[in-house]
Amino acid sequence: MYGIIGWTAALVFFVILEAATVGVVSIWFAGGAAAALICAALGLPFGVQAAAFLLLSAALLMLLRPMVHRLVEPRRVATNADRAIGQEALVTETIDRLRSRGAVKLGGIEWSARTEGDEIIEKGSLVRVLRIEGAYVCVERISDAKPAEPAAQGKQ
Repeated sequence: MYGIIGWTAALVFFVILEAATVGVVSIWFAGGAAAALICAALGLPFGVQAAAFLLLSAALLMLLRPMVHRLVEPRRVATNADRAIGQEALVTETIDRLRSRGAVKLGGIEWSARTEGDEIIEKGSLVRVLRIEGAYVCVERISDAKPAEPAAQGKQ
């Protein structure tokens, strides 16, 4: 009788613990406690109950956790902005990380920009986009030269 009460309490505890957490944490042990509860209800000795709890908990943890982790874990969704990584951009406002200012024009769109270090990159310089951090692009200097202006169309 005490085994049934104990394993029922363990089962309830693990289910409540699982419900209270964000990730899949203790459901494996709830399965083990359910197996031990069945063993207790069948009148099997405590050693068999404990072995059922430990073995089934371990088996569920090892076999199902990787699969459940892939299903539950959020996936990183690539965005169109990810295409900007590695692209060249024109500095339209001097980039100064210490003063939290700077901007680049990339693909016709103005982005707030930061450097990795404390380097100041002057307006008109060419930079390469290293990564995107929220609303900012993190850049590195390519050169101080301005890009060549496209030839005026329609002029003879």
